Amino acid sequence: MSQNNPVVPNTAPLAPEQVASLNSLLQGLQADQLLWIEGFISGLRAAGGVATAAPVAAAAPELTILYGTESGNSEALADLTAKAAKADGFKARVLNMADAKVAKLKDMENLLVIVSTWGEGDPPETAVDFYQAFMSEQAPKLTQTRFSVLGLGDTSYEEFCKMGKDFDARLEALGAQRVLDRVDCDVDYDDDFAQWHLAALAALKALTQAAAPETSAATTAAYAPAAAVTYSRKNPFPAELTERVLLNGEGSAKETIHLEFSLEGSGLEYEAGDALAVIPHNAEDVVEDFIQTTRLDADSPVLIKEEEYTLRTALTSQLDITSLTLPVMKRYNEIARDAKLEKLLDPANKTELQAYLYGREIIDLLHEFPAKEISADALVGIMRKLPPRLYSIASSPKAHPGEVHLTVGVVRYDAHGRQRKGVCSTYLSDRIAEGEKAEVFVTANKHFKVPANNDTPIIMVGPGTGIAPFRAFVEERKARGAQGKNWLFFGDQHYLTDFLYQTEWQDYLADGILSKLDVAFSRDQKQKVYVQDRMRENAKELYAWLEQGAYFYVCGDASRMATDVDVALHDIIEQQGGLNKDAAKAYVKKLKDEKRYLRDVY
Repeated sequence: MSQNNPVVPNTAPLAPEQVASLNSLLQGLQADQLLWIEGFISGLRAAGGVATAAPVAAAAPELTILYGTESGNSEALADLTAKAAKADGFKARVLNMADAKVAKLKDMENLLVIVSTWGEGDPPETAVDFYQAFMSEQAPKLTQTRFSVLGLGDTSYEEFCKMGKDFDARLEALGAQRVLDRVDCDVDYDDDFAQWHLAALAALKALTQAAAPETSAATTAAYAPAAAVTYSRKNPFPAELTERVLLNGEGSAKETIHLEFSLEGSGLEYEAGDALAVIPHNAEDVVEDFIQTTRLDADSPVLIKEEEYTLRTALTSQLDITSLTLPVMKRYNEIARDAKLEKLLDPANKTELQAYLYGREIIDLLHEFPAKEISADALVGIMRKLPPRLYSIASSPKAHPGEVHLTVGVVRYDAHGRQRKGVCSTYLSDRIAEGEKAEVFVTANKHFKVPANNDTPIIMVGPGTGIAPFRAFVEERKARGAQGKNWLFFGDQHYLTDFLYQTEWQDYLADGILSKLDVAFSRDQKQKVYVQDRMRENAKELYAWLEQGAYFYVCGDASRMATDVDVALHDIIEQQGGLNKDAAKAYVKKLKDEKRYLRDVY
């Protein structure tokens, strides 16, 4: 949930009682209700039917929606905000921080910022340069700028929504006028976003109208026609699972599955490089553990955002019942009032708290610090909504029309005396059968795509399940008849059991569609070998490809693999290009600026 509630400012051209009524209405509505009202009002203004007095402005006020994104969520919300702003009379444009210049901020009279926080309080990778310049002395004074900030984050991280907080504070320090308090969103951001962008646009509109009075003209409007059903984050599509195949061989320490879903009749479209979001259900045994531990009636009615569910249904399909975070612990201890837990939550015991959080889930909290009494509503109140999981799509729509494929690593492990399992990965592997349906929607990743020029060479580094988008890329290039060279680096533990899609890659090599394939199976020899080692072994040729204009892609683990690959890339460019470290760093930055070094890491 957000830390601040958006409100309509008192400067709005409304009577005090109207402001109070509108604020009350906004706070009580959910995202889909707010968006319906927004469309309804736009429809009233757009076509004939109901007589109104519509203001006519001499010139539409300009609005910039500036975003910084890692996974594409901020960009999607920026696009939605721009659409609403245009319907509300603004001349709106969307601007990626990757393409923005700090010096140009002074020319932006109306500014909305949507920015996500990456990792442990870092800016999105494509926003690093802008963020550093913005926080430096080179940032201009912004005394003529009105602004509001929406931050996207995850409460499971200590530096929750740090980027939103940083941008909000810096804009104020540079003299900009805040028109609406910052809103900090957890992974379940739909309702908070809907309230924020509608209230922010209302605040900006009131101020721009006050600055430039408008004349009125009689117009007519009618109810907007009902839109066709579209499937999206707020209305996911029930996609049938048509095939599930275990990709690992017998004896593997890993469990990686290939899944195929039907999108027939959905209207959903995707491109190679996009992600598919899956809305999972929690495992029955985990839900049952909650019910038994709390001794609550599974059929007890509970309310979640004004909708009623039984406790069992809420724990199964609505709530994140595994992720243990500091906010969850604090909310729980308001009920439990446990002295030991209170001590653990003391800021002075930060190190001890971090050690406790590692590898534990909410069920551990319930067992280790039992509440003397807890109601079903109170239990539900400590948890956030169950978020969707995003997976890089492993297919090209040109090769598999009406289908979407995924490559999923199933998570199972033991920790603190309990068997643990990934919520969504085991949902896909264990809890839906072929012929059954899962709720899904497509999330675009506009900046992780094959080159538009079919003659451009590409280098792909994708160990483990990071292979998924590159399977889609090669299918896409084949379907296009692309002549550009394709080079794949793949790695996993063992050649015999973990060579994902082995037959496909070998066929592509034989057909000449895949120009080069270099593999690294880390545990097939005493000295571990990884994809970055194979890159170094092929340093001369890799650098030659880059000099020929090749795109360089990385997909997979962000914490170690992506960092190690980045170090290897810098070293290769330094050595093969005869450059010093600063020049090699500048070379890599140029690759990024030209959007030829692209990463999809998690």
